[in-house]
Amino acid sequence: MRTLTTAAAVFTVSLALVSAAPAQAPESFRVISPIFGQLVSFSMPSNFIAVFENTKGGHYIREAVLKGETPERWTQMITVTGEKGMTLRPGSSPETFAGSIAGGFKSACPDSFAARPFGVLKFGRFEGVGAVIGCGRVDSGPTRHSETALLITLKGASDYYTIQWAERGPETDEPPVNDDLWQARLRELSPIDLCPIVAGEAAPYPSCVSKS
Repeated sequence: MRTLTTAAAVFTVSLALVSAAPAQAPESFRVISPIFGQLVSFSMPSNFIAVFENTKGGHYIREAVLKGETPERWTQMITVTGEKGMTLRPGSSPETFAGSIAGGFKSACPDSFAARPFGVLKFGRFEGVGAVIGCGRVDSGPTRHSETALLITLKGASDYYTIQWAERGPETDEPPVNDDLWQARLRELSPIDLCPIVAGEAAPYPSCVSKS
């Protein structure tokens, strides 16, 4: 059975902190997590709960699903990833990083793949890109289904990060890459930002909270 480590505690502390703050919408809470060289901060809808976290070498992943769902059976999932030291790789950019992820999607469904780029995005002083990518038919999971995801890539000071909001539905010839829906979900995740890790500072990371 998968178990949670430190980030789950950050989710809990962040929920307690932000739910008490009148400036924050009640349907979401601020998540601030140390991932490699920086704190990754965004708004998490309150009907999601973290169910899996793992760090292996320079790769980090954390998954959250709708309450009552599981990592194996889910309809929506918000995933955060980190790639340590990726900014030092020759030719790396938010666009190429997003392209490699989109390529993985396309290889899973070459006949029903669709993508819609949002273009360059700014998160504080950090650059990123956004896109919606999807498969009309995927055979992984309990049944054949469509799978569409809002993909946000961020170029940090030394590492790359992604935030992905995926949704599964009935199989279809064309995945639903509707702009209105996914733009609304981008707004739900905002504000998205990267903050420096301050030596000796613990959750709830007041130096990053104060940036909101």
